[in-house]
Amino acid sequence: MAKHEHVRVVVIGSGFGGLGAAVRLRREGVTDFVVLERADSVGGTWRDNSYPGCACDVPSHLYSFSFAPNPDWPRTFSGQRHIRAYLEHVTDTFRLRPHLRLNHEVTEMRWDADELRWHIETGRGTFTAEVIVSATGPLSDPKIPDIPGLADFPGKVFHSAQWDHDYDLSGKRVAMVGTGASAIQIVPAIQPQVGRLTLFQRTPPWVMPRMDRAITGAERWLHRTLPFTGTARRGLLWGIRELQVSAFTKRPGELGLVESLAKANMAKSIKDPALRAKLTPSYRIGCKRILLSNAYYPALAEPNVDVVASGLREVRGSTVVAADGTETEVDAIVFGTGFHVTDMPIADRVVGADGVRLSEAWKDGVQSLRGATVDGFPNWMTIIGPNTGLGNSSMILMIESQLNYMADYLRQLDVLGGRAALAARPSAVGAWNRKVQDRMERTVWKSGGCDSWYLDANGRNTTLWPGTTGEFRRETRRVDLAEYEVLRPAVAEKAPADRRGASASASRKKETVK
Repeated sequence: MAKHEHVRVVVIGSGFGGLGAAVRLRREGVTDFVVLERADSVGGTWRDNSYPGCACDVPSHLYSFSFAPNPDWPRTFSGQRHIRAYLEHVTDTFRLRPHLRLNHEVTEMRWDADELRWHIETGRGTFTAEVIVSATGPLSDPKIPDIPGLADFPGKVFHSAQWDHDYDLSGKRVAMVGTGASAIQIVPAIQPQVGRLTLFQRTPPWVMPRMDRAITGAERWLHRTLPFTGTARRGLLWGIRELQVSAFTKRPGELGLVESLAKANMAKSIKDPALRAKLTPSYRIGCKRILLSNAYYPALAEPNVDVVASGLREVRGSTVVAADGTETEVDAIVFGTGFHVTDMPIADRVVGADGVRLSEAWKDGVQSLRGATVDGFPNWMTIIGPNTGLGNSSMILMIESQLNYMADYLRQLDVLGGRAALAARPSAVGAWNRKVQDRMERTVWKSGGCDSWYLDANGRNTTLWPGTTGEFRRETRRVDLAEYEVLRPAVAEKAPADRRGASASASRKKETVK
């Protein structure tokens, strides 16, 4: 018989966002919560992505929680194995395992307006909760394009986030589809091993040198012995990136020098003028994510690699056909085609106050209040929600800002007393998104001349934050009750003797006036 649990908070996902939420809940004195994870271990993106060469493009000391510094990062840019180990370490250090419910994939979340609580169904039992914190992340559901004939391909097919380590690529003819952050790590990792590698490139990326090196034993000793040195290192890395933001968000025209450096990086390895022309972007640097690699261009210059400057159009048996007509016989197809970012699959599983699914509410584009809450979905919030992504810094900074907002949200519910819920006002959601989109107009992501995964089907950038991480932290430091409607159970509203409910309602009105 399926079991049932009632808790105050349900957290969904156990990547950086979910584990960060769990730690923050415990530090706020909230222990009545569970973390629902569909897989059999924690780690999120860093558990699922184990492809050859997988690593982070943000410096290690910045790509970690401020409350859980790691003095023992082995390299300035860490690989997947070390980041996953770090998340396991955080889980143990903060005693999160009793809260974990592994192999619990959420199939539906439904708001009960009478009880002011969420009903959550999973494959291994049901839960009820006052608050849901969805931390499934934008890089959790791989996206494979609908290619005619792909289902009949006789060889091996897999996405970079679902790497088949049992399949031996040695000597094989491999098609690599896509040239994003995963692909530029995979290509140099598998190029020496495969017989022939054909890269299908719709749009060339801008690639800058990766300033990676081993962190010395002396540095690690210093950070362990004098923790403030690690904090200072993190602060320096953060400050440099904060200073860079204005070029992307306010002055894209000043990025010409950076483009020159990227072109010089390419020219150093790519001597063939025809290949160099294929690999040179026609859009402003920064419009798509700037990629970091010292090995990508040298790999493309190897004799067993072909670059097709076109996307994949169809598959005919063992032959893959590009949009420009190029035909290539291959044994395996690897998709580095990204994730469902602007159409989050979790939205199909959330049913709000009026019986409307979140996917329906977002049919014209995802939007939220301060990247966290959505009108029509009381006491439901997301970590790494709409317009909280970054183009040049660490997402952990944004996650920690959203954890501040989550913590104050729960404090506000405590202050209200009794059973209560907060429902984001449509006017507040609209005002916030107009502000964000107005600022987006002058950014390189909007004006840079590219079509990136940051944009939704309507051409709106609903992925990135058009400012600094410091600005976002200020915007999410506290919950403004004027942006919310306070909901009470219908029964309590009819009972005039409920003095606590009346005083809470009066308190809310005062907050609204402010």
